[in-house]
Order: sequence, then structure tokens, then C-alpha cells
Amino acid sequence: MRHITRPDRKTLAAVLLLVVSASALAVVFRLVPLSMSDIAVYRAEGEAAASGGDLYGFTVTEWKLPATYPPFAALLFIPTTWLPLGALKVASVLVNVALIPVLLHLSYKAAYTTGTTDPRGTARLSAARTLPAVLAATALAIWLEPVFQTLVFGQINLALTCLVLWDLARPDGARLKGFAIGIATGVKLTPAVFAVYLLITGRVRAACTALAGFAVSVLLGLLVLPDASVEFWTRRMFETGRVGKAWIVDNQSLQGLLTRALHAPEPGLLWAALALAAGMAGLLVARQVYLRRGLDSWGVLCTAVTALLVSPISWSHHWVWCVPLLVALGAHTRGVRWRRVLLAAVAVAFTARTMWVVPHQGDLDLKLPWWQQPLAAPYPLLGLVLLAAVAWWSRRTPAGPPAGPARRPFPLPRASRPARELSTRIPER
Repeated sequence: MRHITRPDRKTLAAVLLLVVSASALAVVFRLVPLSMSDIAVYRAEGEAAASGGDLYGFTVTEWKLPATYPPFAALLFIPTTWLPLGALKVASVLVNVALIPVLLHLSYKAAYTTGTTDPRGTARLSAARTLPAVLAATALAIWLEPVFQTLVFGQINLALTCLVLWDLARPDGARLKGFAIGIATGVKLTPAVFAVYLLITGRVRAACTALAGFAVSVLLGLLVLPDASVEFWTRRMFETGRVGKAWIVDNQSLQGLLTRALHAPEPGLLWAALALAAGMAGLLVARQVYLRRGLDSWGVLCTAVTALLVSPISWSHHWVWCVPLLVALGAHTRGVRWRRVLLAAVAVAFTARTMWVVPHQGDLDLKLPWWQQPLAAPYPLLGLVLLAAVAWWSRRTPAGPPAGPARRPFPLPRASRPARELSTRIPER
């Protein structure tokens, strides 16, 4: 009988871990009544689009949830009507679980690849993105609170994050780079911030392509659903109250943090000023880390965090960007103990679910004492700390001359690599 080699043992252990994790997830879905309300809304949107019904006039589930996405999204949801709701819920969980290793693949590529002409980046990627590593990471990522909530609600966050990250990871100058970002913006408006990031980092062509992709989505919606399109773009998109209450602990944006801290459901101009300042500062940090350090991966992550902070409502499941964030942090931990501790702390923060521990029934979210406020808003606080840390780090001794648009996307060095090595430009293909 052939002896099992060490790599085989690692793979078997990772497979076992994934089976145990998936089985535990199945038990949770079996024993705990989960409505998966968002997938029900998507199906209702698809039905309205297919039948010509009132897209923004219906509500579904016991929480009376309305449609909140642009008409183009409703067109994409039409296939969800081909399955009974029960089968659709099962399919949603399976697809979202399958998207986790896809997101991990893209995250590893973003974090380790310095460019196709640099064999060291490819070697580090091959060493880190092994089959056991991806399987084990998938098993653990299921229980990150944003990922788990995406599964519970039947959300599309993982799909959109994969789409945006795939587009941004393509080489600068690649054909139609940015178009997928525009399409993602047509489904859910927040990805538009990545087009702004491309613009302020000098990649004007990709930013314009993103705008073109968004325009295509709007025009398709207008052609197929003209009445719904006019209604959404002139009225519904400004009704943030349709999305939900800003003050509940589910909302992990700056507005959610502020409303709970002030015990006021409407923070008004104070939040608007804070969001504007945070948005400008966050994009400035993203631009700075790209131009001074040549680290597109961290520029993208800072842009994502900025969007989550300044959005009026960022439900906890919107923070699935924690997956590429953890992978990026992991790329810097080799041989540095305190960085491993930092990685573990961030992983715990995205797993602990502290916002669900504080009282949040009814309007208790607005009555939390000061010492419970950090527990109710772990993600926006972590996001602010991340932006501040990246701003401080990127302003230290630069790696070399500014990295122009010709630099290959997503260069992220190993922690022990000398900083001056990063200044080597890789010509655009």
C-alpha cells in the first residue's frame, strides 16, 4: 500500500475541515428557521420584470421588503423565477459557497502577484495558493460574519465582489478593463467608487470604460423597463429609507455608528459632513498607497472600505471585502510575529458578531450606553483604523518613484522583501 505523502495529508485534512464546516452549515440551516428574505426579493423583482408588473410597488416577506436595486438588476433576476422559492434558496446557498474559493483565488492573485514578468511573484502565489490552503480558507471563511450573513439572506455580495476584483486585477491596458465595474454599478450603485479610484490613479481609459458599462446597464433597463427606469432614476434611488432603518446594528456604516452614538435616528448634516470628509480622505489614502507604494491591492481595499463607510447603509453582509483584506494581511505576516497577531485580531473582529450581542430588539439600538457602542459598530471602527494605518504606512519612506499607470496591478510584496525592490517598474504589456 502506498504511503500517504505530506502534501496528500494536508489536502485530506483540508477536505475534512471543509466537509465538517459545510455539514455544520447545513445543520444550522436545517435547525434554525432562516427566511433568506433577500433572495425572495430578487425573485419578486424578476417576476415583476418578466410580467411587466410594478417593480417598485410591491413588498414581500413578513418584513414587507421592497425592491431597491436599479431596473437592470431586475432583468438579471428573471432566471430566479424559473425555480420554486425553496429550490432557489438551496441554489443560492450552493452558489454562494462555491463563490468563496473563487473570491479567495482572486484575493490570492491580488495579494501575491507582482506581475507576469516577475517570477518571484508567481512563485509566491504558487506557494500560498495551494489546494489545501484554498480548501481550508473556504471552510473558515464560511463563518466570517459578513460571509455567513450573505448565505443567510441569499445576498449577491460575493458575486459582485468577485466581479469587481476580477476586473481590477486585470492588467492596465487590458481590453475593456473597467466594463465589469460599470455592470456591477448597474446592479448595485456602490461599485461606482471603484471607477473614481481608477480615475484618480491615472487610469482614465479604464474609468471611462466603467462609465460606458454603467451606461449600457442603464440603457438596457430603460429599453426593457422604461417606466420603472424613470421611476428609479428620478425618485426611488434617493429614498434611502426604503433600504431600511439607518440606526439598527445591522447597519455598519458611519451613519449607523453616528445615529446610535447620538441616540438620534436622523443625524442630518453632521453625518453628511462626516461622510464627505471620510470619502475624500479614504480615496486620498487609496491614491497615495498606489502612487507612493505601487500597491494597487491596498488601494482597492481602501476604496472598498471607504465605500462601505460613507454609504448611508452598509449592512454587515456588505463587508465581504474582509476576505481579500485578510488574504492581503496574510501576505505580510511571514516571519513577523506582531503581524500574525494583527491578522488574528482582524479575523476575530469579523467572526465575533459583537453587534448581535448588544440589545437590538425594537429601538434598543438607539439606547445603547457608551461602552456598548464599539461592540455595536466593529466594522466602521475597524475601517477607520485601517485607513489611518495605511495612510501612516504609505507616508513613510516611499518605495521609489511614483508608480504610474504602467505598473502591473496588485503588486504586494512579502514582508521581508526590501522596500527599494518595489520601485522596479514592470512595463505594460
